Amino acid sequence: MDSYKPKPLLNKSELRQIKRSRTRVQGNKVITDDVKKLKSLSVTPDLPAEELANYYKEPIWIEYYIPRESRFAYEVKYLYVRLIDSEPRPYPLDSILREAAQKDYFVDLIDIIRLHPEKEKLIHSSYVNSMAFFESISSGYKQYQQTKDAHYLRIPLYHTETLMKREPSLSTLEFTGNFFMHNLNWLIRRLNKGGMEFSLEDETISVLIKRRNEYWEKKNLPADEDFDLFAALFYEQAFPNRGLEEIEAAELLDEE
Repeated sequence: MDSYKPKPLLNKSELRQIKRSRTRVQGNKVITDDVKKLKSLSVTPDLPAEELANYYKEPIWIEYYIPRESRFAYEVKYLYVRLIDSEPRPYPLDSILREAAQKDYFVDLIDIIRLHPEKEKLIHSSYVNSMAFFESISSGYKQYQQTKDAHYLRIPLYHTETLMKREPSLSTLEFTGNFFMHNLNWLIRRLNKGGMEFSLEDETISVLIKRRNEYWEKKNLPADEDFDLFAALFYEQAFPNRGLEEIEAAELLDEE
């Protein structure tokens, strides 16, 4: 099943480098390691517009101090996280998820109940306190199908994000497979193609980064220094104590 525990982004030497680069000016913590590098970061990846639909875009505030001018400078650039699709478990498991992945369609649990009445009891018992969410998701999805207006997908996205936190359920383990990540990626892509602005919770973005990093490692893909720096800045802003804890843990290991 997909894990939601954040994966350490940086190794010990990288953590030390970030620690050394931090300083405080008038009580404010800033990153001053390489201002030229920060300023040179691309606003968007060098990709065709249609390919950008496969990325989640998160604004990152870049803050640096200019000593010669005795002032802070701020810029907003964007972390682009490649969406990594779920892999269904081997047959005969995850038939619902496998078909949805093959045909690129949204898994509407209300429709699944209608098509598989023999599983209705299992699904209802798994989501006894969540069916109102699934009904709202289904309603928004059907409005999108009728109008092709991506505006209707915002609420399904946020409800999906909320329901993901309660997984896995008995229904996903025994019948549907963990379709939530599939649905999340599907919704992000349609919202991107529809030109809709939206934002995910920090914990969800952390999951997307983790999945992307695991995919890069599994496929032995070349490192992307810009992405790594943007991701480090995201973690610094979203979870300000997380990096510090990892740095301190790394130093304790070195001292042993």
